[in-house]
Amino acid sequence: METAKRRTMESIVSKLSSVSEQTRAAALAELRLISKQDPDSRLIIAEAGAIPYLSETLYSSSHFSQENAAATLLNLSITSRESLMSSRGLLDALSHALRHHDTTTSAAAVQSSAATIYSLLISDESYRPIVGSKRDIIFSLIHIIRYPDSHPRSIKDALKALFAIALYPMNRSTMISLGAIPALFSLIVKDSRCGIVEDSTAVMAQVAGCEESEEAMRRVLGVSVLADLLDPCTGSSLRIKENAVGALLNLARCGGDEARLEVAAAVASGADEGAMEGIVFVAENGSVKGRKKAIDLLKLVVASNGGDSRFDYLIHENPDSISS
Repeated sequence: METAKRRTMESIVSKLSSVSEQTRAAALAELRLISKQDPDSRLIIAEAGAIPYLSETLYSSSHFSQENAAATLLNLSITSRESLMSSRGLLDALSHALRHHDTTTSAAAVQSSAATIYSLLISDESYRPIVGSKRDIIFSLIHIIRYPDSHPRSIKDALKALFAIALYPMNRSTMISLGAIPALFSLIVKDSRCGIVEDSTAVMAQVAGCEESEEAMRRVLGVSVLADLLDPCTGSSLRIKENAVGALLNLARCGGDEARLEVAAAVASGADEGAMEGIVFVAENGSVKGRKKAIDLLKLVVASNGGDSRFDYLIHENPDSISS
């Protein structure tokens, strides 16, 4: 059974080198379907040598071929990450697809390409510095989220890829130098779709964790925007509030004394103390990590403003709270 499947996959992959465009297109469509429906086939397809052909097809002018190649690469990335990352030219091909999101690459191929980067990085730390060294990939992802005509799905997939890249601390300064922070805050402020704002603040919470974030955040009034998200009056979801807490805490810890004081002042001086109310809400209702971060931020704000006995019940119940 295994031998027969391998022969079948090798036969289909061999058609990717055909001189006939119709034969190549049919093989691409077949590989996309098989790799989606049969997880056991993915490693076999990769071992049969499909990845270089799939990567090359991302340069094709045919949207049909682009989409099938990109979707197949995404399917393979679920179980064959090592094969993809060791394939010469893969990252350059993904970068090309992302870079031409507003011209020659179809929206579906852009989405699959961004999703492939997320899939490669989200569970394997060793690949994050490799992808992070590809400035053109980061630049293209940032351009997708700030381009006014980008498809919502493209924006969401680009945000997820940026989140995975930002999980490696050394990548964050590169993201900031390429304009990530104004692009993210533009989405946070102007986009009313909850899912987009949740994903944007999730990336922001990671990017804030580097020294370079302080100046970039100041230019876009980022601390005030994040504090406003914590106010119950804004109607932000719990996830958005957790992300805002994480971003403010990381900024206060990594941005230096001025950043810490700015965060403490913005949170404590908000209208009707709405931001403080939001932090308390996360401390009592958030995820395990979210609650720890909210307690840590609450401690920082209270200490910077001379103490506040109203929050002792939370702080004393969590004396050793440590955020990761």
